[in-house]
Amino acid sequence: MDEGPISGRIPGLTVFGETDRAVYQWLAEHRRLDAAAVAEDLGLDPADTAASLERLVAARLVHTDPEEPGTGYAVAPEVAAAQLAGPVEEEIRSRQYELFRMRRQLQQFTSAYQHGVQAAGGALEVVSGMQTVRTLMTRAAAACRGEVFTCQPAGGFRTPDTLRDTLERDRPLLERGVRLRVLHPHTSRFHAPTQAYVAAASELGAEHRTAHELFGRLVVYDRETAFLPLSDGSWGAVVIREPHTVAFLCELFEQSWEQAAVFADAASQGLEQVAREIDRTILRLLGAGLKDEAIARRLGMSLRTARRHIADIMDRLGADSRFQAGAAAARAGLLADGDGDG
Repeated sequence: MDEGPISGRIPGLTVFGETDRAVYQWLAEHRRLDAAAVAEDLGLDPADTAASLERLVAARLVHTDPEEPGTGYAVAPEVAAAQLAGPVEEEIRSRQYELFRMRRQLQQFTSAYQHGVQAAGGALEVVSGMQTVRTLMTRAAAACRGEVFTCQPAGGFRTPDTLRDTLERDRPLLERGVRLRVLHPHTSRFHAPTQAYVAAASELGAEHRTAHELFGRLVVYDRETAFLPLSDGSWGAVVIREPHTVAFLCELFEQSWEQAAVFADAASQGLEQVAREIDRTILRLLGAGLKDEAIARRLGMSLRTARRHIADIMDRLGADSRFQAGAAAARAGLLADGDGDG
């Protein structure tokens, strides 16, 4: 028998072929179950016809009279599917209920785990998934009493929607008197949505500064709980509650904060001055041997933008290599500190 291409496998069903479809169409057209007539009209072997009818009956595509097995008729595929789907759907509902019960039973250990982690003192927790991280940060913000500080090395990458959500999370903290400090890269001063966010948050009492280079993303609540990103670039985080490690991260932030400048948009500060500062930083990082990807991260700009800056600098200096660019910059006095950040 020519089975033809496989049309699909369904639990409880066999594999259908062209013969099955031809038999089924004959039954639907003649509205009766007559194996001998099917075999004769379609030129099929009687044994193949009987096997096909058996498959169609098992698939509920053909209904037979229990009292008269030789009589029957074709059933619409939708009706057959509904009959077959009933037990499957019931099993799915049963499995879903088991999953619900499993999660509910395990959730009763959540508070015990949190209390145990906090009591352990040297706590370091790795969490995965953006939603989990947001939930933990929301809880930390709700419990925060004194201060929050954060380092946003990719400040200019954040979308307007993300910045609006950030402002709404900041608002309750600021309204209850929590001190909020945020470090941005200098490139954020060119980003209009970030400028709008900083202006609105500053009116509520937040403090914002910018620096040429930032050490990485960091959020600390009350100098007790710190959030760091995972090194694999995923949306997870490392939650640190160990006091000595948190104190070190706080000191790292304070050093960067003291050297940073009060946030000002590029136009008000002077586009030319901002551009010079960015170029000087890029030259210094190139001289230190950093690759394009690392420079982009340190400056809070996209890799494409960083490479465009590097190409422009080398073109202006007439340099064919990064070494030549560094030497030419030194001769031109472009690596001097100039006005500085603050």
